[in-house]
Amino acid sequence: MAEALSLGFDTSAAHCAAALLQGDRVLAQRHEDMARGQAERLMPLLAEVLAQAGLGWRDLDVIGCGIGPGNFTGIRIAVAAARGLALSLDIPAIGVGVTEAAAFGLPRPCRVALPARSGEVIWQDFGPGGDPETAPRQALAQDLPPGPPALPPAMPLAEAIARIAMARRAQPDLPRPAPIYLRPADAAPARDRGPVMLP
Repeated sequence: MAEALSLGFDTSAAHCAAALLQGDRVLAQRHEDMARGQAERLMPLLAEVLAQAGLGWRDLDVIGCGIGPGNFTGIRIAVAAARGLALSLDIPAIGVGVTEAAAFGLPRPCRVALPARSGEVIWQDFGPGGDPETAPRQALAQDLPPGPPALPPAMPLAEAIARIAMARRAQPDLPRPAPIYLRPADAAPARDRGPVMLP
């Protein structure tokens, strides 16, 4: 029996990134830096990653997506894509926090600090047992409190997201991906009442 296929992707920062795994093996991955345009680029990029491995959408067993914290619009793009693909393919979609993905594979205890806007970082501490010691937070890099050593990610975020999704795919009653926001959106809210998001 073939090993499961996991597709992970992330648009939570100024990039569009994806990785395709079969078991522990990376079949294909892409990372494109972009300040905008992720909504138009994500689905073609995912199709290109699948085509590079000679596979199609129906071959997938699980989808993982970055759910933030990060860019408000980028997070919504990834979450909407993951939910839509999961529904159409009848496979699980698993949301993964980008700080959790950045800490994947790192020795514990550790701190991860990802660049954000205006000299700020999105950071989180992880304890000796691997569990988070703090919630994800955002602050100026020079204002972080004392804590464990800050380490760079051990692998690209999209690959870590795909690996975490693969590990969790069999868990029962997994919630659908939902955004993690640390602050309100910069844009003014719409005057019209928006659609209700289903749980």
